[in-house]
Amino acid sequence: MRTSAVTGWGMYVPERIVTNDELARSVNTSDEWIASRTGIRQRRVAAPEDTTSSMGIRAARDAIRGAGLTPGDIDLVIVGTATPDYPFPATACLIQDALGVNGGAFDLEAGCTSFMYGLSIASAYVAAGMYRHILVIGSEVLSRILDWTDRSTCVLFGDGAGAVVVSADDRAEFQPQFVLGSDGSGAQALTLPAGGSRMPASEATVLAGMHYVHMAGPEVFRFATRVVVESTERVLTKAGLTAADVDLFIPHQANTRIIDYAVRHLGFPEDRVFLNIDRYGNTSSASIPLALCEARAQGRLRTNDIVVMVGFGAGLTWAAAALQWTGSPLETSAAPSHRAIVTVP
Repeated sequence: MRTSAVTGWGMYVPERIVTNDELARSVNTSDEWIASRTGIRQRRVAAPEDTTSSMGIRAARDAIRGAGLTPGDIDLVIVGTATPDYPFPATACLIQDALGVNGGAFDLEAGCTSFMYGLSIASAYVAAGMYRHILVIGSEVLSRILDWTDRSTCVLFGDGAGAVVVSADDRAEFQPQFVLGSDGSGAQALTLPAGGSRMPASEATVLAGMHYVHMAGPEVFRFATRVVVESTERVLTKAGLTAADVDLFIPHQANTRIIDYAVRHLGFPEDRVFLNIDRYGNTSSASIPLALCEARAQGRLRTNDIVVMVGFGAGLTWAAAALQWTGSPLETSAAPSHRAIVTVP
C-alpha cells in the first residue's frame, strides 16, 4: 500500500459578510444571544452569481496549484455537498469540466460530514494504487436553503468552499487513519424535508416551508457532543496515538459549546485547537477544509505535525481522521519527525 497525504489546499468564501447585528434587524435575536450560544459573530453569504460549483472551482484551482500540479494530473474529483447545483448531473462533473480534469468525478452527500467521507475515500483509493492524485472538495451555498425568518437555523450557517489534493506521498510516516459512523435512526433530526422522491416539490411543500433546513437543535447537540469525543478517541487508538501526540485538533465548526465539551473530555490544550466559527459560522462540508487552509496560513500547521479532524452532520453521520501533515512538495523538504509513529491495524 502507498502512503497518502494532503499535498495541496485552497479555499474560497463569498465577499458578503452578514453580522449578528444585521440578522437582529430581521429576526428576534441579538449578537449576544447568538455568540453566547454558538460562538458565531458573522458568516459569509453567497452573491447571486455564486454557486456550489463556482466556489468549488476557485478553491480547487488553488489546491491544484499549491500541490505543484496541473488539472491534467488529477485522476478523480470528489465533491462533498448538501447543496449541489442540480440534483443531477453531479456538481463534481461541472467542476471537472471547468478545470479541465480528464479523470472521473462524483458527488458525495453525508451532510456536514461529506468532506471527511470524501477524504477517507481518496486516501483509500491512493493507498490501493488506483489513483495518484485526487481532488476532494467541500462546497456549500446553505444560504439558499435557509428560512431567514427562523432564528433557530438562519443564524447558524454560512457559505464557502475548501479543497485539498490527496496524493501518493512517501514523506508521510504513516497512512492516514479514519473512523466513519452513521445512525440513521436520528435522520429526522436534521433534514431538508421536500424535493426528493419521498416528498416531491409542489405548491403545498413550498408554502409549508419544506424546502428549508429543519433541525431539532437539542437532539443534534446531544448527538454531536457524544460522537466527537468517541470518534476522536477511536481514531487516536487506531493510529497508535494519544492526545499528547496531537499537534492540532480541527473539529467541525458547528458550535463552540460542542467543541469546548469535546476539548475538555479529550484533554487537548486550547492552543492546539483551531477555531474560525466566529467568522464563518457552520459551512457544513466546507467547514473542515476551510479551517485546514486557515490553520496553515496562520502557521498553526507545520510540516510533520499530527492533525486530528472530526466532523458530524445530517444522517446522522460522523467521521474522524488522524494524519501527518507533509505539506506541499513545493515547500521546503520536511525535517525528520521528532516522534515515533506506531500504526495499529
